[in-house]
Amino acid sequence: MKKNIAIVMGGYSSEVNISLQSGAVVYKHLNKEKYNTYKVHILSNKWVVVDADETEYPIDKNDFSFTKNTTKITFDCVFNAIHGNPGENGSLLAYFDLIQMKHTSAPFYQMALTFNKRDSLSVVKHYGIPTAKSVYINQGDTFSTDDIIQKVGLPCFVKPNNAGSSFGISKVHSIEKLIPAIEKAYKEDSEILIESFLDGTEVSVGVIQYKGETTVLPITEIVSENDFFDYEAKYLGKSKEITPARLTEQQEAKVREIAKKAYEILNMSGFSRSEYILVNDEPHFLEMNTVPGLTEASILPQQANEVGISLSELFENAIEMAIK
Repeated sequence: MKKNIAIVMGGYSSEVNISLQSGAVVYKHLNKEKYNTYKVHILSNKWVVVDADETEYPIDKNDFSFTKNTTKITFDCVFNAIHGNPGENGSLLAYFDLIQMKHTSAPFYQMALTFNKRDSLSVVKHYGIPTAKSVYINQGDTFSTDDIIQKVGLPCFVKPNNAGSSFGISKVHSIEKLIPAIEKAYKEDSEILIESFLDGTEVSVGVIQYKGETTVLPITEIVSENDFFDYEAKYLGKSKEITPARLTEQQEAKVREIAKKAYEILNMSGFSRSEYILVNDEPHFLEMNTVPGLTEASILPQQANEVGISLSELFENAIEMAIK
């Protein structure tokens, strides 16, 4: 008997359109002979199942079901394709936990932990994984720009603490540009992370649960045409993504070791894609994405393809792991 799979997409953040693209790709590639697949738009003003003819059916939030032509349809599993709030920060997963709905992501606490850059950096630092120097400020805090620059140096990065897809991030080259960068970041989040610039090779590496094993995928080297790997570089073709990365055997072994270690110490499951900067051959952890882009051109699918894992296999594996 075919299982009913809800592919949730959209969300409440700036990443809504990217999520809708990811969800559409998952819907396209999941095996229709094995699963009954449903697009579910989780948006700030509605939760609806969207049919092939664009007819919408409201989700009953009591049990995450919907009714079509008087027939109540329930789901066996949810495929989470929501970047940002509420799919990547744990909120939606906590709800699924309460109603005992299986899903393809890590438990809600792990999702919340990894989405919070400050907290995940604190954990990996404790286990000896190198990171940039950082300063944290909250909206309304008083601070000295001189003190911040003294701690992190120039250039530095100003980032929203809870946001993805490089929204609200600035690379600051002079002290005069620090306040405008902080104001830009506050448009995405009330918590700010200011980090030292790490001068080195940027790489991205996917770690997933595949057929019951923690699997480190091939490493991707990021070469941005812009000043850093910003939104344009990520989504508008302003970067080169080279898979496998042009690393020495020793560098590759180190990245793979640290990527797996970070995945395990953060108690992850499901999908992850982490970013590192190699400084003097030492990988420095930047962040972990737990609902990475899933389009044909996205980094993690590129990495899976490099080792012969198709999108259909990648997505089906996530569902089967969740159901088990």
